[in-house]
Amino acid sequence: MAYQNRVLVTGADGFIGSHLVEQLIKKRLNVSALYLYNAHNNIGSLKYLEKKNLSRVKLIPGDVRDKSLMEEITKNVDVVYHLAALISVPYSYKAPESFFSTNVNGTLNVLQSCMRNSVKKIICTSTSEIYGTALYTPIDEEHKIQTQSPYAASKISADHLIESFAKTYNLPALIARPFNTYGPRQSEKAVIPNIIRQILDENCKEIKLGDISTRRDFNYIKDTVEAFISFSNIKSNKVKFGEAYNFASEKSYSIEDVINLLFNISGIKKPIKCDKQRIRPKNSEVKLLEGCAKKFKSITKWKSKVDLKQGLKETFMWMEKNKSDILENKKFSYFY
Repeated sequence: MAYQNRVLVTGADGFIGSHLVEQLIKKRLNVSALYLYNAHNNIGSLKYLEKKNLSRVKLIPGDVRDKSLMEEITKNVDVVYHLAALISVPYSYKAPESFFSTNVNGTLNVLQSCMRNSVKKIICTSTSEIYGTALYTPIDEEHKIQTQSPYAASKISADHLIESFAKTYNLPALIARPFNTYGPRQSEKAVIPNIIRQILDENCKEIKLGDISTRRDFNYIKDTVEAFISFSNIKSNKVKFGEAYNFASEKSYSIEDVINLLFNISGIKKPIKCDKQRIRPKNSEVKLLEGCAKKFKSITKWKSKVDLKQGLKETFMWMEKNKSDILENKKFSYFY
């Protein structure tokens, strides 16, 4: 099955969404991009796309929580990439209702709209956070689900919704479960751009972080986007709709490893300070994530290609190039 021609990306203004839109355009597809409506007409990370590419995108301001809008924009669409979500674990402690409203009710609207409009394939974005701290490694899709934050709970609920629609209504929906994606355009509330900003900021005399012993399975943005697009090219008889597929590098690194690599790449070294405000509640912190991508590799030719050092170098170079724009917000909170 060839790549479908008409695609919709929700959460297109986000980190992964903007890169996905960019690659779909390069494949000469008819792309619609839903970005979160705001009074300033801010299109988020889509602003980084070249004007000639952005001009080929149908930009749609709105919100996945708007049921009528979702029904309208999923008409005559072949594939929906559903990435719209609230994603910050720390913020989910403060506003759990917002996370369920967007991540669960928003997903429900997407699924119902796609069903009514006979969308051929729906690729929904999950998260490795739903596994909690690894009980064994590498983590495969059979690993126990552990709810260690309101964010994780909202994504688990969304995943179960997707599974139920696939089983009950034969909806052609797949669950993409990326492990920790990083790269250019990522929010500074994520740990890697957070560290890089503090390295670049001359007013920052020390690197403030939480638990630097935690380990993560990092995937560079190019690899994650390639995995998403691979789903569009899989024949339906090779996948089980309603099931999850891990996108993982199958390696893990501690935050301390990341810091030392970035010190080496930047040529800048600063003292590291443990900030108690950044320490997550004891039973909420996910200590280890290291994924298994065997299931996904068995149906695609995908594999993680960019090693961490190279990916960090490209991320640092991009942030250094955009330093003036990044450091413009003097009141930025370094919480991640």
